Amino acid sequence: MRTWQVERRKRTRHLIELGGLVVKSAIVDLTGDDRAMIFGALLWCTDKLKSEQGETARKLWATKGKQAFDMDSATHVHTDR
Repeated sequence: MRTWQVERRKRTRHLIELGGLVVKSAIVDLTGDDRAMIFGALLWCTDKLKSEQGETARKLWATKGKQAFDMDSATHVHTDR
């Protein structure tokens, strides 16, 4: 497989994973799949990260995300395949 194909697949996988996070956050359901609203929320997050409260937001959001991942993994049964 050519280098560009490998890179394209890696990028595609990355984008799919990010899309999965958007769905997992429930923002799609809460906004009625309103893409302009979802994009606006992401832009608001970007502005917050660029502001004076950026470091506080990073810490808060990282903690909240880690807790959500931990809760999610605790409710799933993992099996060896």
